[in-house]
Amino acid sequence: MGGREHHHHDHGHAPTDFGRAFAIGIGLNLTFVAVETVYGFIANSMSLLADAGHNLSDVLGLVLAWAGAIMAKRAASPRFTYGFKKAPILAALANSLFLMVAVGAIGAEAVRRLFHPSSTEGQTVIVVAAIGIAINGLTALLFARGREHDINIRGAYLHMASDAAVSAAVVFAGIVIVWTGQRWVDPVMSLAVAVVILWGSIGLLKESVWMSLAAVPAGIDADQVELALAQLDGVEAVHDLHVWPLSTTETALTAHIVTQQAAYPDELLESARKLLHDRFRIEHCTIQVERHHGAGHKDC
Repeated sequence: MGGREHHHHDHGHAPTDFGRAFAIGIGLNLTFVAVETVYGFIANSMSLLADAGHNLSDVLGLVLAWAGAIMAKRAASPRFTYGFKKAPILAALANSLFLMVAVGAIGAEAVRRLFHPSSTEGQTVIVVAAIGIAINGLTALLFARGREHDINIRGAYLHMASDAAVSAAVVFAGIVIVWTGQRWVDPVMSLAVAVVILWGSIGLLKESVWMSLAAVPAGIDADQVELALAQLDGVEAVHDLHVWPLSTTETALTAHIVTQQAAYPDELLESARKLLHDRFRIEHCTIQVERHHGAGHKDC
């Protein structure tokens, strides 16, 4: 016997508008990328050029995060019934592939310089990278207050904080070059930067592929969701449960609940909605209530 289908879309409180923070962060970091690239060539420093590539990748990350925040506000249409919430996922996938190419180019040049070392202006490296610490640190502070409530903002904050740490490593390389004159320090540090980019790129690639394939979002255990729903008063069984990301920040769920309260399910549905939102941060749920669960039942 069929039941009632309940749709719930809980948007909660409107997220804080970080548009100004994104604009300032992108402007500052894009300017610094240009400066760091120019002085990387002037100082003949692979570590500066590698750090410039890393900063450019994070500028793209900021652009994607900002685009995601903007697109999340766009209304749905008859053709795109969820709006354009998936677009940032596809952009992240493209960004991760671009980063892989950048890592390969940085690594190849660093290895070449290990075998054919050239002089590097250590003082220039120190000054430029120190400016990078200040700019990346300031940008991170712009997103610090929102990192606990919005995973998109948290990603922007972590990108900038890690950039500040990488710039500090480049400053260290410049100091070592000034003190010792060792030419191998610069390409070794650029390899270290490449490893940092690669580590972040692999995580981004894996997560964006999973999200593109509608995998259960990280941090949510589908078995635990099903168990929690099954433990609600009046629920006899839960089946055909699906959890997938609507966007980089929103999660959706569909499920069938078997209960003898199918004729009057409002209280049960409200309990299920509250559980999913409060415990699992699932904001969009569609639940079908049934009296019986046939053995041969398949998804609708």
